[in-house]
Amino acid sequence: MIDKCVPDLTAALQGVRDGATVMIGGFGGAGQPSQLIDALIAQGAGNLVIVNNNAGQGETGLAALLKAGRVRKIICSFPRQADSQVFDGLYRAGRIELELVPQGNLAERIRAGGAGIGGFFTPTGYGTELGAGKETREIGGRMYVLESPLRADVALIQAERGDRWGNLVYRKAARNFGPIMATAAALTVASVHEVVPLGDLDPEHIVTPGIYVHRVVRVPR
Repeated sequence: MIDKCVPDLTAALQGVRDGATVMIGGFGGAGQPSQLIDALIAQGAGNLVIVNNNAGQGETGLAALLKAGRVRKIICSFPRQADSQVFDGLYRAGRIELELVPQGNLAERIRAGGAGIGGFFTPTGYGTELGAGKETREIGGRMYVLESPLRADVALIQAERGDRWGNLVYRKAARNFGPIMATAAALTVASVHEVVPLGDLDPEHIVTPGIYVHRVVRVPR
C-alpha cells in the first residue's frame, strides 16, 4: 500500500544533508512552508543553497534559517525589501552568496529542471550584468540569453490538502512556486493542513500529482 504520509516534521526532514540545494515554496509569506523551515533548522543541516522567490522577511521562516547561519548561498528574485534585514546584514558582512535571477527566469529555470530541458533562451537579462558571460543568440531579430535549468536535492512546499499518495491541491495564491518545485527536486516534502482519503480530491482539481511528492506531513493551520 502506497502511503507517503509521515508522522511528524522530524520524519519529514530526515536525511537532508549538509550542502544540499533546497527549493522552498512561497511568495513572501503566501505558501511558505514555515513549519518545514523550522523543522529544517532543528534538523541541523547547514551550508545549504536555497532557491526561493525572496530572501526572507522579518525574523521568522526563511529569515530564521538565514539567521541560524545555515545558508551558504541563496538564489532568488527579490533579496531586499523593507523587512529583509537578516539577509541584508549577512550579505553586507560577506557571509552569504547571492545569485540574482529575474522572477520569470527563475520560474522557467525551475520548470526546465523538472521537465528535463537542457536550457532555454530568454531576452530577459540580455545586455545587463545578469547576462554577463552567458551564451547569447539572435532569434527573429532579437537577442536572447541562454539560461540553465535549476534542480534541487530537496523541495519544501506547502499545500492545502493532500492524500496518502501525495496528490496535492493548493489554496489560491499560495500555489505559486510549489507545483514547479515539486517536479524539480529529488525529494519533495509537502506540508498540508488536511490529509483526505483517496478519492476525496477531484482529479480535475489536483495541481501536483503524487508522482512528484515523496513525503506528506500534516501541520496545524
